[in-house]
Amino acid sequence: MKEIQFREAIAEAMSEEMRRDERVFLMGEEVAEYNGAYKASKGMLDEFGARRVIDTPIAELGF
Repeated sequence: MKEIQFREAIAEAMSEEMRRDERVFLMGEEVAEYNGAYKASKGMLDEFGARRVIDTPIAELGF
């Protein structure tokens, strides 16, 4: 079994599920343009597009 960092495991799991099921999407603070905290969603915006990888406002007033 290969050893990977925790953030890499998270990224692989999220991407695997998004490839498997087109109904799965990712929403969160800075997950799209910034690539997520610790870069856990790096490349997902390019692969899955803005309809499935969505940045949310940092403040609830931003909605």
